[in-house]
Parts: sequence; C-alpha cells; structure tokens
Amino acid sequence: MLALLSQPKGASIAEMMQATNWQQHSVRGFLAGTVSKKLGFTVKSDKAEGDVRRYHIEKPRGR
Repeated sequence: MLALLSQPKGASIAEMMQATNWQQHSVRGFLAGTVSKKLGFTVKSDKAEGDVRRYHIEKPRGR
C-alpha cells in the first residue's frame, strides 16, 4: 500500500482494493488510521476532471 501511495500519480481506492483484496471501508480506514495517524504521513487526494480520485503520500509530519 505504501508503495502504491508513494508513486507520483498515487493510487485510486479501486487499485488499493485490488492490491490488498480489502473492501473499500477497510482501505479508507487504513488510510486514516494507519497511514495518517500511526505512521504520520499526510495523505492528499486529487481528482482530475473525468478521472477517479487518486491518493498519495505527501510527507511524514514532524520528520
């Protein structure tokens, strides 16, 4: 998951679901609980017109 989120283009929820075999709510919980709160990364999302929302890691907070 972190490798997917570290890519320059980031990853969509669907891509993360496929990579982990998790349901959508589990992916979102992982982003909020583990990636943001426990690991301290800032998760950003972008959505180009006509595209799906993509999430990426910006940088660790306070590091």
